[in-house]
Amino acid sequence: MEKLQVQLTAILNLLNIKIFRILLFLLIGIIMYSAMYSNVKPEKLNLELFSVSEKTIRSPVTIEDKESTEANRREAVEQVNDVYRVKKEYAQNRVDLVTSIFDSVSEVNTEAQEKMDQLKKSAAEDTAAPQVPTIEEKIQILKTKLTDNETKSLSDDVFIALLEAPKEEWQIAKDLTVTAVNNTMKRSVPADEVENAKLNVEEELKYTSLNRSLKRAVIEIGRYAVVQNEFYDPDATDELRQQSMDSVEPVRILEGQILVSEGQLISRDIYKKLQLVGLLKSGNSSKPFIGLGMLTALILFGLYVFFKEMDNAEKKQKNLLLFSIIFITSILLMKLVSLFDNFEYSEIGYLFPAAMGAMLIKILINERLALLQVVILSIIGTIIFNEGITGTLNVSLGIYILLSGLAAILFLQKQNRRTKILQAGLFVSVINLIVIFSILFLRNSQYSGLEYGFYLTAAFISGIVSAVLTIGLQPFFEAGFGILSTMRLIELSNPNHPLLRKILTEAPGTYHHSVMVANLSEAACEAIGANGLLARVGCYYHDIGKTKRPQFFIENQINMDNPHDKLPALTSKNIIIAHATDGAEMLRKHRMPKEIIDIAEQHHGTTLLKFFYHKATKSGHEGKEEDFRYPGPKPQTKEAAVIGIADSVEAAVRSMNHPTHEQIETLVAKIIRDRLQDNQLSECDITLKELDTVADTLCETLKGIFHSRIEYPEMNKQKVKQG
Repeated sequence: MEKLQVQLTAILNLLNIKIFRILLFLLIGIIMYSAMYSNVKPEKLNLELFSVSEKTIRSPVTIEDKESTEANRREAVEQVNDVYRVKKEYAQNRVDLVTSIFDSVSEVNTEAQEKMDQLKKSAAEDTAAPQVPTIEEKIQILKTKLTDNETKSLSDDVFIALLEAPKEEWQIAKDLTVTAVNNTMKRSVPADEVENAKLNVEEELKYTSLNRSLKRAVIEIGRYAVVQNEFYDPDATDELRQQSMDSVEPVRILEGQILVSEGQLISRDIYKKLQLVGLLKSGNSSKPFIGLGMLTALILFGLYVFFKEMDNAEKKQKNLLLFSIIFITSILLMKLVSLFDNFEYSEIGYLFPAAMGAMLIKILINERLALLQVVILSIIGTIIFNEGITGTLNVSLGIYILLSGLAAILFLQKQNRRTKILQAGLFVSVINLIVIFSILFLRNSQYSGLEYGFYLTAAFISGIVSAVLTIGLQPFFEAGFGILSTMRLIELSNPNHPLLRKILTEAPGTYHHSVMVANLSEAACEAIGANGLLARVGCYYHDIGKTKRPQFFIENQINMDNPHDKLPALTSKNIIIAHATDGAEMLRKHRMPKEIIDIAEQHHGTTLLKFFYHKATKSGHEGKEEDFRYPGPKPQTKEAAVIGIADSVEAAVRSMNHPTHEQIETLVAKIIRDRLQDNQLSECDITLKELDTVADTLCETLKGIFHSRIEYPEMNKQKVKQG
């Protein structure tokens, strides 16, 4: 293990160089790309036309079959009939034409009648009279009132019949003709139906009560008046054809669609579809590889930004290496599980221990990085577990991996003990089961009892295996990376630890003092959200340096004189101050975690040994105040700050005989105020509100210890200062 730690230290030193960090990210990217490569690589099949397929083949992509779409559109256009429009104004026009013919006849007859009347008048007055026009002259006059079309299309017999018809019959003939023409022209009269329309008019006029000549005349006028009124509309036809084309849905081959079943003959249509989706050897595409590269680069960029934002450089490199190992392990394990897809176990992905990486990173690093890892792993899972369908994304497995990891992180939010990991695995199993069944029910498909049993088993195996792997791998990561986890802290709190036995046997007073400070510190740290267990274990070792000269510390001076009474103040100062640096050195030799060493080194900060400083001043020593201060550094964490306060409080209260509640509260407030005024808490992130909480917690704990005391003697100030 020591050899492994040396190697890890060397790697961490290399990671301090930017180029090696970039190489590590590139390694992660290469592994990710390689793991997903086979799942996006377009499958190439050696199939021949009219051969029999040896397996069921699905489409790897969704693509439009443009040739089939165009064929459907052409067919739709061919089914569109030409559009014809009936011009309704034609009916009125032809009625007006008939009316004008009859009106013209009426005008000619009226003019002839006027001439007859003039003739009669002239005869009576014996004057010259105008000549009355003959029928031929009337016809000529009538033709001048009509157009060439009417004069050429209608025979003279028509004009004669109309001109010679009595006025009453003429009016009847006009009305019958207008009505017949109007009835026919109101209906559609296409080009090929004009003759039938003329016959309809003829039939309608044939059975009238008109005389024969007049009947023939109105029939001829009626036939002449009927014309085509329905005409082809090219614009409307084109518009209808365009609408028909637009209504045709594109023919698509859907992703996952079965193109050919096992044992099916590969027809021309199937062969064309296989070629279209790129499954035949003749086609190659680099798009899937470009897309995979872009996705991998995006993930690496996100990880790079995340680690770049970390403040502590040493911790950053350690976390980066630890994350890389866990992340790569998860990807390789995922790829291993996905290989069973080749044996037709398409749902094998539900067995993947999705919560393992999330739990390890949550416990060993932090929650934010665990969340990021879960999201990335779920994205990768959608590709790796794509059931062998190139180009598809298994969204169901992605959701499963995401929710499984999130469940583990939420359960371990404030519970990092080893026993809680197994409970987290059971919790994850239940969540896995709920997620799987919700997905199955959303699909609304039918499943057999055996399939439901598999999903139930897979859900529990995934959760339990995640917990077991986390428990099994965690000690190796903790030992290799020197991580101070909850498990490690519990081990260090064992009274049989060599250093704790050393304190107990060589400095029993210090051991008792350490236990008391541990009780106070743990309660105060937990009250402000700090690591109470770290504070407790740190207190056990914070005064280990006193074992070098235990008799020089007041808690170990039982039934003996105080040796400081016979020593110069400067010598006493050196002995007292040395216990912090000696303790840190002893802890380093025993390869204790850095956090424990820091507590031993920082719990006094740079405070002043007031008692010996004043003693030296009274004895005439002109030393500076800085000479009587601890070397520090000042507390860097909340735990170290709380332990320093609790250490002083416990020593002060221990020197008091039967302290009252009021005395305890005053003492605690004074010690915290002195620390603030001396700037001893300026380098840690503890707030004034948290210090108030610490004070209240310390007072409550001390009141519980000294609740039975009822006498109120004065405090021995000298002992307080020495402690």
